[in-house]
Amino acid sequence: MTLAETVLGAAFAGLIAYALFGGADFGGGIWDLLAGGTEGGHAVRDRIERSIGPVWEANHVWLIFVLVVLWTGFSRGFAASVTTLYIPLTLAAFGIIARGAAFAYRKSVEALGMRRFFGAAFALSSLLTPFFLGTVVGGVASGRVPPSIGPGDVVRSWVNPTSLLGGALAVLVCAYLAAVFLCGDARRDGEHDLAGAFRRRALAAAVVTGAVGLIGIAVLRADAPLLFEGLTGRGLPVVLVSVAAGLTAFGLLLTRRYVAARIASALAVIAILVGWAVAQYPYLLLPSLTIEQAAAGRATLLALLIALSAGAVILIPALVYLYTLFQKASIEPKSPNRARPSSRQNGHG
Repeated sequence: MTLAETVLGAAFAGLIAYALFGGADFGGGIWDLLAGGTEGGHAVRDRIERSIGPVWEANHVWLIFVLVVLWTGFSRGFAASVTTLYIPLTLAAFGIIARGAAFAYRKSVEALGMRRFFGAAFALSSLLTPFFLGTVVGGVASGRVPPSIGPGDVVRSWVNPTSLLGGALAVLVCAYLAAVFLCGDARRDGEHDLAGAFRRRALAAAVVTGAVGLIGIAVLRADAPLLFEGLTGRGLPVVLVSVAAGLTAFGLLLTRRYVAARIASALAVIAILVGWAVAQYPYLLLPSLTIEQAAAGRATLLALLIALSAGAVILIPALVYLYTLFQKASIEPKSPNRARPSSRQNGHG
């Protein structure tokens, strides 16, 4: 493995972490949106808020990490991508900001109208942000980002069949991951009815995601032939691992083995992302910019790798401790007032 591939591998590991943790975070907002009315959706929204509240800021650190590594170590490919795909990236950035602000302020206001406004902003941005990020992935994976600044089509690069497929799958995967994670959280806290409700949501999301994925095979074959060739060629073993892990997770959900279902679901997501990377290797931007061509000079890459290694020594143990602490018990106990819904306690619906 070359120095450039090692640094890019670190960025890709961050992308996987963001897909899992940030994805589940976005998915919580999607289920918040679909929770129902003020009274009926209170328990679901309360569960989501308690689950993502302690970690939602940490979940999005990974996106900053990925952007910084790409910007520093692969500035040519980074510049070409952000100048071609600046519309969906800007919309996603607004979505992340709106989502975070709404989530924070919803807990701080008393007026029902404002709580509903912030709740709606949180839920809608949770739906739209992963969609726009998925369109960006689709634009890159389908080879619609040229390897330089200027010639890219700023509309068709993300409004195309592969990007729309990527956006739809991103939303569905986020919803699925969140439902699987919330099953375990609810059962851990003795909320068995909610665990069952999220189990049904996870199973439904899995079925829809699988159906869209099957449709996506035809879409990729027609719209992104290079990616399709890679996924059905050298990337096929990894794709099959993703399919097997997804089916295993489905079976584990049916038998209510939520912890094991989390692991299998995470493996399915990781495998499909690795399959994408394998499919377009050695290109950073299909079909002409390789990883080595996009990489910065050796001194920059070496300094970046040293900084990443030093940062990992501090950051990774802290994140592991945070997630472990969070999973041992509810950090924010369910208060008696939360047990009974009231019109003043709900964000929207």
